[in-house]
Amino acid sequence: MYMDDYKRWMETDLEDPALKVELESISGQQEQIKDRFAVALKFGTAGLRGVLGAGSNRMNIYVVRQATQGLANWVKTQGGNQLVAISYDSRINSDVFAKNAACVLAANGIHVRIYDALMPVPALSFATRYYKANAGIMVTASHNPAKYNGYKAYGPDGCQMTDEAAGIVYEQIQKTDILTGAKMMSFEDGLAQGLIEYVGDDCKEALYDAIKARSVRPGLCKRAGLKLVYSPLNGSGLVPVTRILNDIGIQDITIVPEQKDPDGNFPTCPYPNPEIFEALRLGLQLAEKSGADLMLATDPDADRVGIAIKCPDGSYELVSGNEVGVLLLDYICAARIENGTMPQNAVAVKSIVSTPLADAVAAHYGVEMRNVLTGFKWIGDQIAKLEAANEVERFIFGFEESYGYLAGSYVRDKDAIVGSMLICEMAAYYRSIGSSIKERLEQIYAQYGRYLNKVDSYEFPGLSGMDKMAGIMQSLRNNPPAEFAGYKVIKVTDYQKSEGTGLPAANVLIYTLEGGATVVVRPSGTEPKIKTYFTTLGKDLAEAEAQKDALANALKPLLA
Repeated sequence: MYMDDYKRWMETDLEDPALKVELESISGQQEQIKDRFAVALKFGTAGLRGVLGAGSNRMNIYVVRQATQGLANWVKTQGGNQLVAISYDSRINSDVFAKNAACVLAANGIHVRIYDALMPVPALSFATRYYKANAGIMVTASHNPAKYNGYKAYGPDGCQMTDEAAGIVYEQIQKTDILTGAKMMSFEDGLAQGLIEYVGDDCKEALYDAIKARSVRPGLCKRAGLKLVYSPLNGSGLVPVTRILNDIGIQDITIVPEQKDPDGNFPTCPYPNPEIFEALRLGLQLAEKSGADLMLATDPDADRVGIAIKCPDGSYELVSGNEVGVLLLDYICAARIENGTMPQNAVAVKSIVSTPLADAVAAHYGVEMRNVLTGFKWIGDQIAKLEAANEVERFIFGFEESYGYLAGSYVRDKDAIVGSMLICEMAAYYRSIGSSIKERLEQIYAQYGRYLNKVDSYEFPGLSGMDKMAGIMQSLRNNPPAEFAGYKVIKVTDYQKSEGTGLPAANVLIYTLEGGATVVVRPSGTEPKIKTYFTTLGKDLAEAEAQKDALANALKPLLA
């Protein structure tokens, strides 16, 4: 079957000559052909993601057109504006894929609003809501290595697509011939006919205004003299992040020169991921050289931001996503109470794999903490519920341990622009009172206990990887561990049996151990990985780390 598909692609006059060269280069190589054609990239709530190249199991213009035809078929049943917003980041072919998607939609009579230059995820979520679009498309593979690209699909609320809508789109994709099934018109014709229009300055400015409105101590940064090093990691963050920081009064910003310009090859780091030290290495060196107060880095689609803070001895320390989430929650709550802007019955939201320290901080300030499944769309879903009840102002903050933050309801996905602004404002505030982010973090640990949160990942590459992962999860369910490293399991929460959790079913296992530690095991939704999350609580960091290491060693053989 897959050999027939390979031959058909070989016999087709492909528009992208690079695809033909690739197909010719694998002639006679059974495994290489199988890897590209035996399966198709599956469209889910996170859209598509895969390695760039030829075939149904790769990201290329034909896979993008097929997916967009499936999306167009769904949009046509939705009434409304019959409009789709599109944005893209700096990845290889992101602009090409975005324009191809626009051409398919226009050929289907659907209006398109596309950004005239790369813009991040929050800008796409905002434009989808601003234009009252039926859907949004963001061409990105987030923080994956350079050989990947992807296609995120959004619903009319600016949140990633629901399971139900994604299921319908996937059905339509499967009915669409990959090489000939998508309707197409040229981009120029789409513009001439008014079916394709660029996102207007009114929309761009409205986004910046909405972000600045989330400041909790407006004007503070103008007089703080904050010194900043920033890296957009060769992605889409440069223009919006520096624009917002300049607007709030931060002028002393040094951009990491090697990571300034958009470049989908990400030449300075194999993973353009602000969670990984290697991606921040150049920024840290520059911070040390310039004596910056703070170093920030946003990922290629600028929905996540990582930071390094200056310690009293002049060294720099990377702060985890959990720690930044807790710091921001604490900062927003304290500031809003102090200046009388805290809503009644305030709500914060985090994922179930994020630190329980945030629950303790929320409780301290009288804020309701809602815990949801992993994936920012579930945080967006909570905002939507508040909006439906006419109570959207109650939402003050949402975060995930993987460096994703949102304050405010203007978008429905994580936003590194507002995250960067609030982190800088927080740094400026602590500096203005003779303190620092580092000092505040230590005070939080002294008050609530020394929580430690660590994530380990196990990779399962290749076509058999998904089967191996499924087998491991099944084995953990069939033979539940009674203890890890001598710590008794006192409770197992299986989110696949969603009764009792109040949440939709999900492939997540949480083990609560004697003494309060937790171990979470879940397969990644976007990569061939099983992730394990450890939360330990010690009288000091060394004790919390020792327990984490013991738990991780006990778990390792079960994931082999």
